[in-house]
Amino acid sequence: MTTFGLPYFLEDTTGRITGSEFVDLHNRMHLSIKQTLRDAHHSAYVIYDHSRSSGASRGLFLPLATLDFGAHNALGTIKVGDGEHIQMGQYLAKSGSSKSRKFRASDGQDYRWTLQADGDWQCTNARSGYHIATYSMKPAGEPQYSGSSGCMLTVEEAYPHLVGELLASLTIMRHIEQHNL
Repeated sequence: MTTFGLPYFLEDTTGRITGSEFVDLHNRMHLSIKQTLRDAHHSAYVIYDHSRSSGASRGLFLPLATLDFGAHNALGTIKVGDGEHIQMGQYLAKSGSSKSRKFRASDGQDYRWTLQADGDWQCTNARSGYHIATYSMKPAGEPQYSGSSGCMLTVEEAYPHLVGELLASLTIMRHIEQHNL
């Protein structure tokens, strides 16, 4: 992949955790989170990378991650790529405050999502503190944008291999915050 010296600026089209598109402003990446099931027992979501597909001519997109929440918005399981299903509470372990949790990514490193005072989410390397990603909420008072929520997931350019895990873990964190879990 070409290096531009710029992070990935993934514009969140809806701002909702129940489904959205995340499109890089420089067209380097395009992700989506789709709700695939919702009933009284659980809600299921799949995260896809539309920037690449297996058999591009056939348009087959392989899931980067799947999320399955339990009844009454309870935490359920997450599956990253071809990995095993893991309980969300185990995958995203509490780390300090109730607004901070860490997870071990496929690269073997631990990362921590923390809700900031301004409402933005920040992900850092849990050991070094190095900034990996930020999810910025639309500032209060900003006008409505056509086709955009005004929210942005910014991922440092060195981490495109983790973007599915970052979006999956962020979605769980936002779910925890939204449902006060």
